[in-house]
Amino acid sequence: MSVIQVHHAKLWFAGQNQNWELADFELHEIMEALDDIKTFNTDRPEVKSLSMIYAPLDSLNKSVQEKNLSSFKSNFVLLTTTCNNCHRNTDHGFNVIKVPDAPPFSNQDFKHQ
Repeated sequence: MSVIQVHHAKLWFAGQNQNWELADFELHEIMEALDDIKTFNTDRPEVKSLSMIYAPLDSLNKSVQEKNLSSFKSNFVLLTTTCNNCHRNTDHGFNVIKVPDAPPFSNQDFKHQ
């Protein structure tokens, strides 16, 4: 899940900078990571709750495809809230995710080139 957290943060800064190509990439990295968790961790009870994340991901994907900053922001908040709901639902409520306020890496430019 730490990998997802990094992509979550990078997705935010890509969207904020309207770098829609990077936002699309990061969003799909999250989707791939969730698919891997679902495939390779079938024995973990938390996997049953993953389905709650797909609708917010779809909404966010639509915002990215439409290059709609306002929609992106609200759908990103929805995704973040849903992550936290999933954490609470699976007894991981101690792991609270938030909209990032600082980029995860100082050596990446999130502006579209």
